[in-house]
Amino acid sequence: MTNYDLIIKNGQIVTASEVLPSNLELGIRDGIIVAIGINLEISCNTEIIDAEGGYITPGGIDSHVHVAQDNAPTGDTWETATRSAIAGGTTTVLAFASQKRHEESIFPVVTEYHRRAGGQSYCDYGFHIILSHPTDQILDEELPKMVETEGITSVKLYMTYEPLKLTDRQMLEVMLSCRRLGMTTMIHAENSDMISVIIDGLERKGNTNPFFHAIARPQIAEDEASYRAISLATLVDTPILIVHMSSQTAMQHVRRAQTRLLPIHAETCPHYLFLLSDMLQHDDTHHDHFDSAKHICAPPLRHHVSDLEGLWQGLANGTFTVWSSDHAPHTYDHPKGKKAGLIDGVARFSKVPNGIPGVETRLPLLFNQTEACQPPETARISLPQFVQLTATNAAKLYGLGNRKGSIVAGFDADLIIWYPPGDPRGGVDISQSMMHHGVDYTPFEGLKVQNWPRYTILRGKVIWNRECGGIIGEKGYGAFLKRGRGQLVTGKMQQPVTGMVANERGYWMPGK
Repeated sequence: MTNYDLIIKNGQIVTASEVLPSNLELGIRDGIIVAIGINLEISCNTEIIDAEGGYITPGGIDSHVHVAQDNAPTGDTWETATRSAIAGGTTTVLAFASQKRHEESIFPVVTEYHRRAGGQSYCDYGFHIILSHPTDQILDEELPKMVETEGITSVKLYMTYEPLKLTDRQMLEVMLSCRRLGMTTMIHAENSDMISVIIDGLERKGNTNPFFHAIARPQIAEDEASYRAISLATLVDTPILIVHMSSQTAMQHVRRAQTRLLPIHAETCPHYLFLLSDMLQHDDTHHDHFDSAKHICAPPLRHHVSDLEGLWQGLANGTFTVWSSDHAPHTYDHPKGKKAGLIDGVARFSKVPNGIPGVETRLPLLFNQTEACQPPETARISLPQFVQLTATNAAKLYGLGNRKGSIVAGFDADLIIWYPPGDPRGGVDISQSMMHHGVDYTPFEGLKVQNWPRYTILRGKVIWNRECGGIIGEKGYGAFLKRGRGQLVTGKMQQPVTGMVANERGYWMPGK
């Protein structure tokens, strides 16, 4: 007789490829999925969860979360951010350990970030490294050690922001190092000089209210930088992920690269598919004339419904690899939060910290656009696509594809159990009052979803039970994840490049 710690029955299991028959059960032991079958044997110590016909999906992996960074002194701590994550069905977050420009080594950066996160997380977690000063020592000596000893296998590069941005040459050097090590290279793609010129012009003309943030960072700045990032990656035959894409034209650059089988991945976020720049306009119904600064993020919210529709098409046709929150929380009502942009009573959008909270709402917002909540003719994506975008692809891309992101025997029992389709218990009007983060607003206030995670399960343990206590997991149960090298989700390396002779890179590029 097989002893199971937990059996989940009467659910519809969803994988990245299909919805399995509803008579299948999940057997879990020691935090691992050990069986998917029919009529699994129940012992006296087996806990039973009846999913009542609800869908069961892998626990969410939010691979783009900013937590407890120095540039966000009023934002979430590891405790509040991960508490919010599990309430929304996310069981793994990947956050950023950020190198400052003057720092010569990344080892102290990672050590300090471990200190901040250790014992504080409700969910499993890992780190990306933001490189702002990629010295030869870091690229040649420290990154290899990070891969081997820490299991940190991804870096993020910025093409904008003065304290962080790299030159094209620096980006190429980092890409070459990441190619050699099998690391995932993430890129924030916006043209910094375009943005600087526009901001200077706006400020000279006194156009400094929050709405002008969307004017200061036009789509063309993202389009150009995305095309340039793809070109740099193509030159050195390195896979990249362009993060938080908001522009349809930039997305089309990615799509064209993918049709050439280049390993170019793309990420987008909920705010770019649900919100528009009119959120940055002052609403006369509010007494607070600066309230719209809550919606300042970068890239900014775009202007037209057609912008949203273009990105929805990119989700449906597979251009986007992952759906992340870019949870970058700053308290609004604090002089070091969003109100840092209110100087002597004058609004200055360029001084407002960029970023909005979203780790808790990420999964329900997208699940609401599947056939689990919408008629088939109006659903934006399928349930298997939901799983791909929110869990499976991120696990593969970031070196967790052997244990996370899928409902497979031998994988961690990280699961979400949703309410049965049409069950009114699942319906939610999103509001700040229901959030579990440490921020004083949600940008998705008032949006309605038909379903919310009923249970969140991490490594076989129920950590969120919406009807019985809400958060029932323990702070510190979340474990740091040493990750392997990432896998390609789209395209492949060593593709021919127009205008190059055979083996042209071999004349100048170092070997892997």
